[in-house]
Amino acid sequence: MAGISKSDNLSVLALKKKIGEAQEYISSGLKSPPCKIACGFGLSLWVMGDSGYWKLPYRYQGKQKTISLGVCNLSKPDLADARARALKAKELLADGVEPSTAKKAKELKAAAELYQQENTFEAVARAWHKKEVESSTWIPSHAERIMKRLVADIFPILGHRPVDSLETHDLLQPLTLVAQRGTYNLAKAYRQYITVIMRYAVQIGRIKTNPALDLQGAIPTRKPVNRPALPLSELAELMSRINAYQGLVTVKTATKFALLTGARSSEFRFARWTEFDLDKAVWTIPAERDGVEGVPNSVRGEKMRRERIIYLSHQAIELITLLRKLNGDAIFVFQGRKLGTPISENTVNNMLKKIGYNTASDICLHGFRTMMVSSLNESNRFSRDAIERHIGHEGGSGNRVEQIYKRNALYLTERQRMLQWWADYLDANSHGRYIAPDVFANDLGTNIRPLPIRA
Repeated sequence: MAGISKSDNLSVLALKKKIGEAQEYISSGLKSPPCKIACGFGLSLWVMGDSGYWKLPYRYQGKQKTISLGVCNLSKPDLADARARALKAKELLADGVEPSTAKKAKELKAAAELYQQENTFEAVARAWHKKEVESSTWIPSHAERIMKRLVADIFPILGHRPVDSLETHDLLQPLTLVAQRGTYNLAKAYRQYITVIMRYAVQIGRIKTNPALDLQGAIPTRKPVNRPALPLSELAELMSRINAYQGLVTVKTATKFALLTGARSSEFRFARWTEFDLDKAVWTIPAERDGVEGVPNSVRGEKMRRERIIYLSHQAIELITLLRKLNGDAIFVFQGRKLGTPISENTVNNMLKKIGYNTASDICLHGFRTMMVSSLNESNRFSRDAIERHIGHEGGSGNRVEQIYKRNALYLTERQRMLQWWADYLDANSHGRYIAPDVFANDLGTNIRPLPIRA
């Protein structure tokens, strides 16, 4: 048995001393790196300034070679671990296996396993989501909503699958399950998510073609349900019933405000006082609101997630002024029964039921918007573009190219007149006799407050 060399008995303390000496030599210029330190069992430590590397020279098939056994922390060298790796390499040599070849095979296996982990649908989806959050105009609640949806319905089915193994019929599975719940719009949104995620997989080289493109038309769409609205001829009766309501003031005021403005439920229910400028007679609905703890969906603003201005008629200002006296200390303009919460999404519809309407067949809150748009169109006084802009639609007249040029048009002056005309028209129909929109006549200029044009 060969004797044990002095370096085989090297202690960690002695090694640290040698490391310090080597660093001094290098810093003084007495020796150029690397400075080799024998560490026993054929192992050596190469000191290169502040860096250190474990090396093991060996002979294989008559050739002298060296294998790297990793980086060394010079301030705390793990000599025992490095020696163990050196002995493992020598055992491979004894079995006729070249250590460097075995190391490369191990590294390749680890790289393949890592690639498979990064190549799953979930990994690619999360990478896409992170990229969009960092580079797009997504608001936080929208980004959070998308990830929650993916985690809830997509990842359990596709998350573990490598993207290069997915075909169109695989991608269809979660969409089919979501559609079977009757949530067709959600299934449509999921199809869009999957399509852009797989497109991203193409862009980063995970797949060559996007199998999600063939999902188009695979999910049935639910026929649009027209929410009930009264014929305009019954407007006078509706106004009489609303005015005669003897319930809570906030409920009656919310109903009138919704009718006067044509606002959506979440747009006015979560409204805050700072959104109203009564001197300028405007209500600015933000794209997103600050969340209120304990109030679900309180971050909701304008449905299309873009700021929208609503002109306030004199009648609407009177309602907000009344609510200020009643709920001025509350967070929400339309304060609910419980302090710190808004009225519920069913408040207006429940009032409509109490005054004798069937909200499934006669009229519901959304029907106010229908009646408003119908009346404004039939009045022949206002452009369709102004009506659509006020109501919060992308629409308007003209083809797609024309719409691109019109998208920044606000029609503020026309919308001022339009909202005051609508409020006056509702008042005119509050005396028991119906007046058709095209018959109603008033001076569009006498009731209008100046509204500065915003840049």
